[in-house]
Amino acid sequence: MSTTTLRSPKDLADAGLIPADRLPILEKIAAQYAVAITPAMAGLIEAHDDPIARQFVPTAAEFDLRPGESADPIGDDVHSPVEGIVHRYPDRCLLKLNHACAIYCRFCFRRETVGPEGLRPLSSSALDAAIAYIAERPDIWEVIVTGGDPFILSPRRVREAMARLAEIDHVKIVRFHTRVPAVAPQMVTDALIAALKASGKTTYVALHANHARELTPAARDACARIVDAGIPMLGQTVLLAGVNDDPETLSALMRALVETRIKPYYLHHADLAPGTSHFRTSIETGQALMRAMRGAVSGLCLPTYILDIPGGHGKVPVGPDYLTEGGVEDPAGRRHAYPPPGSDKAG
Repeated sequence: MSTTTLRSPKDLADAGLIPADRLPILEKIAAQYAVAITPAMAGLIEAHDDPIARQFVPTAAEFDLRPGESADPIGDDVHSPVEGIVHRYPDRCLLKLNHACAIYCRFCFRRETVGPEGLRPLSSSALDAAIAYIAERPDIWEVIVTGGDPFILSPRRVREAMARLAEIDHVKIVRFHTRVPAVAPQMVTDALIAALKASGKTTYVALHANHARELTPAARDACARIVDAGIPMLGQTVLLAGVNDDPETLSALMRALVETRIKPYYLHHADLAPGTSHFRTSIETGQALMRAMRGAVSGLCLPTYILDIPGGHGKVPVGPDYLTEGGVEDPAGRRHAYPPPGSDKAG
């Protein structure tokens, strides 16, 4: 198994993850979209199209562009008043400190901007402007630190950002979005965990994981150290064809998250990023999966199925509807009158 991150198609071929005859086409893919697979994830790949490989190993399908796909599928740019800020909802905003990741997902909705050749990390002056923007808007209650992946930054940089946010009284919640505890658990150091905390702020960490196998013993240990430090964790998952689009696989992931003391938060419908149609299911498929899990797994394991409306119009829940005309369906699909006959309809 490789002990270093694989950063090119040649690295993937040398590691036996792709056949050498695919190199020419995958080199073209890599010239457009960043490639990186950490040792932790490379070691989990069992076949060329298994659920782990499918997420991280580039394929020629990425050149298959479809109508409606966009370089900015959820409208970040429309809602970016200053560099590093996305402000779509009144009480919260994104703070994008950097645009690189430990690993690059082939379905990423920011694939046009993330990567070593993408946008640079925020400069000191840009960070000053971003912090000033937050400070000048008292309605901003939560700051979501994302990117890229903020957990690849040094503890010093994370600590400095938290210190700046700690000076803004109306910011009460700071939420970090990351893949690092699963894909590079060794990067979750005591220094990084300490840097996530600041006086007067409540910190959350949202882990992106799409398959139960990503939650290795090392990943679970990294998450345990975050939770044991008093930082709650949430789980975010993207619904992906060939990765987690069946009830057994998705349920296993949600149970694994809860076992790791991570509350499943969102199941995202895959965004319309360029060259990602081979990952997208129909919304009906997602609704059927959520219906199949309802009643079959603990309520702790149920995320909210979310569609981020293209163009920057926001997230909406698109889960199944159990209400019928004059009644309600139970998890098995049986219909029942509600309110029951003779009951107080106002109740």
